[in-house]
Amino acid sequence: MRKRLVVFLGVVFVFGILVGIASAADKFAYIDLSRAFSEYFKTKDYDKSLGKKEDVYTTEKNEKLNEFKAYQDKLNLLTDKQKEVKRPEVELKIKEIQEWDRKRQVDLRKEQDEKMKEIVKDIEGVVKQYSEKEGITMVFSEKALVYQTKSLDITDKIIEILNKKIVSR
Repeated sequence: MRKRLVVFLGVVFVFGILVGIASAADKFAYIDLSRAFSEYFKTKDYDKSLGKKEDVYTTEKNEKLNEFKAYQDKLNLLTDKQKEVKRPEVELKIKEIQEWDRKRQVDLRKEQDEKMKEIVKDIEGVVKQYSEKEGITMVFSEKALVYQTKSLDITDKIIEILNKKIVSR
């Protein structure tokens, strides 16, 4: 009798675990983060803005390099002794251009990083709100899964929610 009770309780326990696992399975979802990121209106707007800033940077850099080249052309007309006198000035101009270039690149990279963090934070916030509303317990990245059924994909819904903000811009 006692043995039957232990077996029965064991079967009930295992059954309870299996039912828990089965009921939790419908609370999983996944998202294609790269697609959500690229289709989010903020990403597209930022890409345009960054492209314009990079164009301005490239134009300014080319102007500085052309000015320096014109300066070097003038130096080539000088004698060796005169060139030697101007050498510190030339080195200073080179350092100034290099420092300007480095600073601009760092500024652009910093701005890009800040915008990327902002966009990722937006996506994470929407995924969290959506998951809480829909009773989803876990959301995975599509890239980390070996197999997934399309019915668990919430990417389109997340993109739709993210881009609803486009109307209020």
